[in-house]
Amino acid sequence: MVGPSRALSLLIAIACCLSSWAMNVTYDGRAIIIDGERRVLISGSIHYPRSTAEMWPDLIQKAKEGGVDAIDTYIFWNAHEPSRGEYNFEGNLDFIKFIKIVQDAGLYVVLRIGPYVCAEWNYGGFPVWLHQIPGIELRTDNDIFKAEMQTFTTLIVRMVKKEKLLAPDGGPVIITQIENEYGNFIKKYGDSGKRYIQWCADMAKSLNVSVPWIMCQQADAPSPMINTCNGFYCHKFKPNRPSSPKMWTENWTGWFKGWGESQPHRPVEDVAYAVANFFASGGTFQNYYMYHGGTNFGRTSGGPYLTTSYDYDAPLDEYGNIRQPKWGHLKQLHSAIKMMEKILTNGEVNTTQLGNALAVTKFSINETSSGCFLTNANQSSDANATYNGNTYLVPSRSISILPDCKKEVYNTAKVTTQTYLMVNKPVKSAKLSWKWHSEIMEDTLNCKGSFSNESLLEQIMTTGDASDYLWYMTSVTLNKSSISWSKKMNLRVKTKGHILHAYVNSHLIGSGYATKGSYKFDFEQEAKLRDGHNFITLLSATDGLANYGAFFDLQKAGIDGGPVELIGNGKEKIDLTKNKWSYKIGLNGEMSKIYLPSASHGLNWNSDRLPINKSMTWYKTTFEVPDGNDSLVLDMQGMGKGHAWVNGQSIGRYWPSFLAADGGCEPCDYRQKYDSDKCRTECGMPSQRWYHVPRSFTTKGPNTLILFEEVGGDPSQVSLQTVTVGTVCANVVEGSILDLSCQGSRRFSEIQFASFGNPQGSCGSFKKGSCEAPDALAVVKKACIGQSNCSMNVTANAFGPSECSDVSKRLAVQAIC
Repeated sequence: MVGPSRALSLLIAIACCLSSWAMNVTYDGRAIIIDGERRVLISGSIHYPRSTAEMWPDLIQKAKEGGVDAIDTYIFWNAHEPSRGEYNFEGNLDFIKFIKIVQDAGLYVVLRIGPYVCAEWNYGGFPVWLHQIPGIELRTDNDIFKAEMQTFTTLIVRMVKKEKLLAPDGGPVIITQIENEYGNFIKKYGDSGKRYIQWCADMAKSLNVSVPWIMCQQADAPSPMINTCNGFYCHKFKPNRPSSPKMWTENWTGWFKGWGESQPHRPVEDVAYAVANFFASGGTFQNYYMYHGGTNFGRTSGGPYLTTSYDYDAPLDEYGNIRQPKWGHLKQLHSAIKMMEKILTNGEVNTTQLGNALAVTKFSINETSSGCFLTNANQSSDANATYNGNTYLVPSRSISILPDCKKEVYNTAKVTTQTYLMVNKPVKSAKLSWKWHSEIMEDTLNCKGSFSNESLLEQIMTTGDASDYLWYMTSVTLNKSSISWSKKMNLRVKTKGHILHAYVNSHLIGSGYATKGSYKFDFEQEAKLRDGHNFITLLSATDGLANYGAFFDLQKAGIDGGPVELIGNGKEKIDLTKNKWSYKIGLNGEMSKIYLPSASHGLNWNSDRLPINKSMTWYKTTFEVPDGNDSLVLDMQGMGKGHAWVNGQSIGRYWPSFLAADGGCEPCDYRQKYDSDKCRTECGMPSQRWYHVPRSFTTKGPNTLILFEEVGGDPSQVSLQTVTVGTVCANVVEGSILDLSCQGSRRFSEIQFASFGNPQGSCGSFKKGSCEAPDALAVVKKACIGQSNCSMNVTANAFGPSECSDVSKRLAVQAIC
């Protein structure tokens, strides 16, 4: 493992003193300049609302240990101003506290105010009440919208200034952002979009933050805004002005996941290759999106149809555990890059082609100091590259880093850090005994609503997004003598989605939901009708609002104009669209907050005959949490679709019955250019089975778990489990240092495999090669058994002689914590 460089030590030493003095932060065409020094900055995105305040110190410390210099976070407008003029900056929304914790850790902050954030967050971070203001148009040259945006942005800046959190005031905030990825769609907004972006720049500049402003994905960003790049690769990106540094605001470490999708994964070799390539091409600021993804608690996931988990295959997983080898391999990369910080930000650069897709990029200062990136761009063949009289083995599609242009200290494809296999273990003391209560629907099924209208209303504007649910109710009188009469007719509903449950005369006749990418669909189901009065009740449900794209805020939901029709056997139609419709927002249990354990609802929960596969049902149980710090999750296998609360705190929507397609999980090859459809796993499995229960949501005494089951499930299959490190593996080349850790206080109890020679396979399936040193297993056992951490030099002296003289030797280890 590469040790920390003097440049990295200097940077951290300065960062640790952030609260002691003010910093001058500017920029030029090479880098961000802090107190006169050009800096290479590596940042990681951690969004404060997606974790709990109790998790913040640990997440930030692990990020620092991973070698990042700054924490990047958005500001979420709809979370902070849920109602116009009413603000919330408490608990998980206390972004000031979050910034101060970052400052205490000795790291910088990149504050992406937006206030449009995308982030796969509900409505892109905009509060829905914005659209209820007459005459407003979002993200364009509209005076009403601009006034609201300026009011909120100014409020955030004033809060930051008041607490002296900007770098010139002695705080950690060194970069601020206005707008987000608008350039991807600016053409669709026409001249009004161009005027809007100019206004954003002028407004931001007027706030006098005295640190650089950035606009990501905005090729025409007006001066003094710095335009930046987002994507899987940004080495080809060029700023729009020579005076701007080359900045990468979102290096996507994985991808988000939707219901009905398999598990995304981006190999760390590819992430590292992209990062090294970026710095080799003149980049000096790079941010991981995400470094910790976290959880979409409550109803915050956007989409539509995005899962509650926002794990993102990030270096820190959804629960805050270190994800290996991604975290460790990138940590080594950061250390190697920091060895060349002064050279990268001040040196002259020259690239020499060596042939056969090999190239060396050399940064040098007056020929007295230099650093090199040795690149093999070939996607299929490893190569022996000769440079300055030395020969280096450079695997296909990889980059070797030579801080002095002589010794290789890192290669993007040579992963030497350990790998964790996490395991979920049921909590034996948390046996769940359930009670239940049906959602009270008598009034709605008999068309008694809260208000009425002569037309079918759009759902989002009607509910103000106060609930996922909107009831549409009407009635129709049929006469046997009518030509359109039929005892059995089909109810046909055209809806903009996302989910629909249809009741006729108090009976559920069917449900439907949209498929990915098209959230409108046609519902049609046979209904039994009666001579006389018939009640039609339609429950429309959303599952996250759109968060991305041109005019995403105008996407509609619900039955909005229909049509709604009854179709007879002879194809006669009875159009109900223009009927008088009654409406009710939300569920009765939701509105009465049945999920609060301390609330008195006057309900008699049933404790016998637990209903299975019963829709529109509330379930209640209590549980005890185990001691320790292992992450807690709910295994929701067996449930259909709904929402879960622990002690009144929402842990989000669940939908384990929505399975990923069977196909698409092909073998992963990091050497191929990555996109979000590659390297998928868990095809044919629930898109999300496990749901995070933060320990801060729980107490020492009995904890209350409430589930609302919308479509029908089996709560007897639900269990509380812990997530912890189970198996630890490493596969490192001779000459490296092997570091193994159980992460936390647990200790190694067993060494399942150890071989020094040419072992084959990977973690979970190691096997001996054709030759090995005889003492490897005994050496590893002696060093590791009973320890929480162990380290050893991978050399022939340590493990004994082998018959592998003609091969590059490796040490493979598999251990149990």
